[in-house]
Amino acid sequence: MARQLDEQIAGRFPVGQRLRVLDVGMGRGTQALRLARLGHQVTGLEQDATMIAAAREALSGEPEGIRERMRIIEGDGRETGAHFLPGSFDVVLCHGVLMYLQDPDALLAGLARVLAPGGLLSLLVRNGDALAMRPGLSGDWAGALAAFDSVSYLPRARTESHGGTPTRPGVDARADRRAALTDTLAGIGAPLHAWYGVRVFTDTAADGAEPPDGLETLLAAEERAGKTDPYRGVAALLHLCGVRG
Repeated sequence: MARQLDEQIAGRFPVGQRLRVLDVGMGRGTQALRLARLGHQVTGLEQDATMIAAAREALSGEPEGIRERMRIIEGDGRETGAHFLPGSFDVVLCHGVLMYLQDPDALLAGLARVLAPGGLLSLLVRNGDALAMRPGLSGDWAGALAAFDSVSYLPRARTESHGGTPTRPGVDARADRRAALTDTLAGIGAPLHAWYGVRVFTDTAADGAEPPDGLETLLAAEERAGKTDPYRGVAALLHLCGVRG
């Protein structure tokens, strides 16, 4: 997903421009720290004390210049208006968060509000149009049949967001359908600009599995599938990028 995000940033902003980035629900700060290393000014917003501690520990091991480019704020992503002025950021990330909100519309509107005109909104959500894939490929036929008519699921004990935010196994989560999110993004003034699939081929990998031999080839295959129809439409996760009008 980092490659997809970098592709969108490179296509929207001049090379070398230091961007103002907000990562809402940053988890352990994996994505936020990566962008700070690239020279951007990054703010991470997170409400989980354990995740904040992990992010701060990771940041403490970085050179001073990187530490100065990243700040961490404890807070709820639904309260961005209390922390930031309108148009404060060029890029806003919200990865692996919407799946735990029954009604994410208010959060999304708040994220669009803090985006500057022309800014990029990056969302990572569970793909509600492909919920039957995991149980089906695992031989759970009853689970596959039930998934066709539902947007609820139980996350596995793995990192769902690819940004450092772990899933909550045993806690009901909610998937999003691309068509509905497309309408929502248009309604908040950040219409869909591009979308990708994430974990097209690897969603059934065992929890905690070690990276296989030929990892770079695997990543190249996932990256290609994530931007190619019909493969991206059955990915476990969707990466949607909206642009503030």
